[in-house]
Parts: sequence; C-alpha cells; structure tokens
Amino acid sequence: MLRLVAWARPAVPRVVVGGLTALAASLLALAVPQVLRAIVNGPLLSDGSRQGVVLGALVVLALGVLEAFFVWCRRALIATPGTTVEREMRTSLFRHLLDLPVEFHDRWSGGQLLSRAMGDLGTIRRWTVFGLVMLVVSAVTVVVGTVLMFLTSWQLGLVYLVGAVPMVWLGFRFREDYKVVARRAREQAGDLATAVEESVHGIRVLKAFGRGEDALDDFSRQASELRETEVHKARTLSRVSFALGAIPEAILAVSLAVGVTLAARGELSVGALVAFFATAASVNNPVERLGQLLAMTFDAKAATDRFLQVVDMAPTVRDPAVPAALPAADPAGSRVELSGVRFRHPALVAGRPVPEQGRADDVLAGVDLVLEPAETMALVGLTGSGKTTLLQLVPRLYDVSAGTVRIDGVDVRDLRRTDLRRAVAVAFEDPILFSASVRENVLMGVDDAPDPEAVVAQALEVASAGFVHALPDGLDTVIGEEGLSLSGGQRQRVALARAIAVRPRVLLLDDPLSALDVATEAAVTNRLREVLTGTTTLVVAHRPSTVALADRVAVLEDGRITGVGTHQDLLERHPHYRFVLTAMDAADDAEDARDAIEEVAR
Repeated sequence: MLRLVAWARPAVPRVVVGGLTALAASLLALAVPQVLRAIVNGPLLSDGSRQGVVLGALVVLALGVLEAFFVWCRRALIATPGTTVEREMRTSLFRHLLDLPVEFHDRWSGGQLLSRAMGDLGTIRRWTVFGLVMLVVSAVTVVVGTVLMFLTSWQLGLVYLVGAVPMVWLGFRFREDYKVVARRAREQAGDLATAVEESVHGIRVLKAFGRGEDALDDFSRQASELRETEVHKARTLSRVSFALGAIPEAILAVSLAVGVTLAARGELSVGALVAFFATAASVNNPVERLGQLLAMTFDAKAATDRFLQVVDMAPTVRDPAVPAALPAADPAGSRVELSGVRFRHPALVAGRPVPEQGRADDVLAGVDLVLEPAETMALVGLTGSGKTTLLQLVPRLYDVSAGTVRIDGVDVRDLRRTDLRRAVAVAFEDPILFSASVRENVLMGVDDAPDPEAVVAQALEVASAGFVHALPDGLDTVIGEEGLSLSGGQRQRVALARAIAVRPRVLLLDDPLSALDVATEAAVTNRLREVLTGTTTLVVAHRPSTVALADRVAVLEDGRITGVGTHQDLLERHPHYRFVLTAMDAADDAEDARDAIEEVAR
C-alpha cells in the first residue's frame, strides 16, 4: 500500500499535519486523567480548597476545548487532499485504460473496471483520510496510555498488558479471515456491476426475447452471493469487535480489584487509582475501535490490489522510443502495404506456450496485400475469415504477430499512435456513438478545422445523414448513450460521417452500410465515390453493392489473400470468390424481401 504515495505525495504534508493534530487531540485526552489525579490528591483529599478544584476544572475544560479544536483541524486539513488523491488516482486509471490495447478491453468486463474506478477508489480515499490517520493515532494513543498506566502503577499496568495478549492474537486471526472475504466481496461487486451494465445495454434483446425474468434471476443470484459475503464480513467484524470491547472491560474489572487492594494497603494513592482508570478509559476507546480500523484497512488493501492490478498492466501496443514521421501527404493518395502479416488473438494463448508461427490458431497466416494510392479496395471473405481483424491492424488497434504494415513506406509500429490515427480513420460495422451532440460525435477525430461547420455539413451530406437536422435540437441534439436513441442505419450514417470528416489518408470501412436500405445505400455509395478521390480506402464487403464501390477486390481465405483483381476478373477465375459472392447474393435477396415487406406494411 506504500505505492499509494505515488499519487498521494502532493497531499502528504496536509495529511501529516492533520495526523499530528489528531494525535495532539488524543494526547490531550490522556492529559485529563493526570489533572484529575492532581485534583484528587490535592484539593479534594488534603485541604479541600474550592479554589483548587475550580482551577482544576478550568484546566480540564481548556483541555477539552483544545482537543475539540484539534479534531476540527484534522477534518479541515485532511478532507480536501483526500478527494484530490482520489481524483488523481481515478484520472491515472482512466488514462491507463485509454492507453491499454483493445485486447485488454476484450478480456475485461466494463463492470469490473467501473467498480475499480468508483467503489475501490472511494474506499481508498476514506482509508487515506480517516482509517490510516486514526490507525496511527490509535496505536500511539494505546502505547502512550499504557506507559502512563505503568508510571501510575506498574502492577496495574502489568495486568493491562497481560490482557492485551489475546487482543493481539485476535487481531492476527481477524486479518487472515477478513482479507480473503474482503477481496471476494469486491470481485462480486464488480461482477454485479457487469450484470447491470450488460442488462441495460442489452435491454432491447431482453425485452424482445422475453428474458427479463431470467436476467432478474441471474442478478438476484449474484446479489444474494454478494449479500452472503457481506454478512460473512459483518459477522467476522462483529466477533472481533465484541472481543475487543469485552476483553478491555474485563481487564478493568480485574484492575479495579487489584487497585482497590493496593489502595487499601497504602501502596497506591486514591488520585493515582482515579488517574489509572481514567487513562484506561481513554485507551479503551481506540482499542475498541481497532476492529473497525483493521476492517477498513483490509478493505483498502483489497481495493488497492484491484486498482494496481489494472495499473500494472503493461500496454502491449506502445509508441516507439524514436518515432518516425510520415512523409508529407500526397494529393495523389497514400500507399498501404501488408507483407507477411500474421496475427493471433493473445487470448488464444493465455495459460499455455505461444504456438509456433503458422499454426492453425493464427487468424491471419501470411497476408500480402498492396493498396495503391487513392485506390478503393474491397475485402471479401466468409464470416470469421479475419476481415475485421485485418482492418484493425492498420491503425494498430492490434499489433501484428509477425510481418509488417506500411503506410507510404513507413512501418506503422515506427509511428506515434496519435500520428498514425490522425492519418487513418475507421468506420465500424457496429457503430459506437457517445452521449454527446451530433456535432461533437461527427467532429470527434477532427483537429483544428478552420471551418468546423462546413466539415460537419459535408460529412453528413456524403453519409446521407440529413435526418439529423430534423432531430429536436438539430446538430446540438444529444443522441444518448451509444446512440441507442437512433436506429441502426442512422447510427451507421453518423459514424460514417465521423470517419469522412477526418479527411484521412487511409479510410477503413468495416461494412459501414450494412444497416441501410438499398436506396440509401446507393445514395451513400455514389457520394463516397466522389469524396474518396485522393483517399486510399479498404472496405470490408458483405454485399455485392458494397463490392461495386471498389476499384479492385481482395479475397481473404484461410488467413491469406488468395486473389486480387477486378470484380469481373475474379468472377471468371476465382471459385472461392464466386462462392462468397453467391452467399452475398442470397443474403442480399433476403434483405430486399424484408425491405419490401416493411414497405408494404407501411
């Protein structure tokens, strides 16, 4: 947990000063019994001076007021830096999540990451501003109080110290039991958050298939498991809290019997006996609080482990130590070259040795493909052949396992990711829009455009997304989380407009027109032909109409490019291409029939 200092360093001075004020308040509380000792042995038992009693009472009052002031100082000093530390840790985590590659996000659920970014960091903040400080203050208070009790009466101090032995043993036992269940509770909370996230995002599917009750049953099961774990935590804490509360009280009972005996023999003054029990009462409070402070510490330890588990993930897609630069943009277009490209998903090799090159689990097993400047190439293949994966290698959403991807002769791994992704734009088949205005979504990849409104207008026109002007607030309409307030075709057109607005050197289209009707697709295709002049484009095609957009077609088969040529050329000489195209035609006919039925219904 010392690693938290890396984020807490700016707040350390105020936390330390706040801890010192809390310690001062605790020590002032220990000073009160000594004043009581002087009052009892002095004015009360000797001369009965009222003035001495009043003076002693004023001293106790002053100590109490000063103690309350120091407690206020602790809260005022620590509260603000604690929230600052939480903000810095949360920002650091999010920055790291953005830097981690797509393969990491493929494996981790959003709920687990959300629980780490919110719940875990909140736990760490509470421990930093309260648990850590009070744990140190309580420990020092117990040590100083025990020393004072020994100085008051070594016999009574020894009784108290012997009684502390079982409390220490209970503390170690509690640590072993609680830390396991604390981590389990946090993991289950993350799983529960994932269940909520998936159900909310998939609410249309759940409703359409009538599986709401199943989702509720699964959620209820996970919630019950979390509840059982939390109850286990509470029971574990209650047992140690009971022991840490009962043992000191039992010790005081034994100490009272011994103390009265010593006082009767004249070996201990009445004032000293009063001071001992007042000191013991002050020490008992932090002892009884120890269980809760330990529980808070172990919760914070589990939260820190989960936070560092993500932060310690090293990005596998990194910027080079000495980055190269792309040549100046050529109006004639950029050349893209894939040479001997192999790729396997890292998840396929988790927990076992990395397979040799060329094994069957390679998604791409030696792709060689060249896109000439300003060329539009269609990439076709059966479902699962790796078309989308190949596209994602160009902007380094994944890194190749072997081989090279070059743009204008420069290996993409030699470029800064920011420079590469300014030159390459992607429109995915499953478009993701953000909870922002239409304008902000379209301009997401545009930097310092001289006339942003003109850029937005042209991109929307090319993508046939004029429907946005009919939305309640036009371009300022907030379209909602993931754009689910729009239809599938509308989302695709806004996402396509976002890619077009960047005006990239290389445009990657992952079947971006799949959700459009035939008429809209034709309109978008015609406009793309005009706007793609000077842009090298690779488009994944699942429909013959998309293939028609291309100058040439590449066929992906068994992880390799087995044919490149014009549509007519491949029809004549490539059997697999004819087979894939036949499958496309069948799917296209089914869509046409569906569109016709919908039109008749309207």
